[in-house]
Amino acid sequence: MPAQQPTTELDARYSSALNPRPGASEVTAISWAEAQGRLEAAEIFWVSTVRPDGRLHVTPCIAAWHDGVLYFSTGRTEQKAKNLAHDAHCALTTGSNSLTDGLDLVVEGRAEPVADRARLEEVITAYETKYGSHITSPEGTFHGIGDAFRGGEVVVFAVTPDTAYGFGRDNGVYSHTRWTF
Repeated sequence: MPAQQPTTELDARYSSALNPRPGASEVTAISWAEAQGRLEAAEIFWVSTVRPDGRLHVTPCIAAWHDGVLYFSTGRTEQKAKNLAHDAHCALTTGSNSLTDGLDLVVEGRAEPVADRARLEEVITAYETKYGSHITSPEGTFHGIGDAFRGGEVVVFAVTPDTAYGFGRDNGVYSHTRWTF
């Protein structure tokens, strides 16, 4: 089911509001609409899972935001699939690599395997719409991913956000937004 609209909170402890600098007095929470737009556009995410022995596992992946849910996939025998079978809690992170500009986003939730065929087709469409030739080109890394999804060669996970965070940087003015669902 699509995620509900979250409550939005600016956390001044980690924002420039407590550390005055030019522009800091105008720091506001980032809107959920802006965060969703960034989730839709981001090409690379980092998924963090926990191994059965408690050690963290972090790896890059591609993901698609669709109807308030973040979707990613992995091979059935890959470490993240094993981790999620043990503990479905995870975080997906995306953002920029600049100290002074950009917006980093973290989505926390439970990764649930997608079994519904109609939903799976929606996810495939979202992936192919987003990544285009990265997905469909014979030369592309992810050639045939739609068929892999349909054939069950990979597990497609849905992460409905429980909590999300936005760490904004605007010319050195910092904001920290929390969205709670």
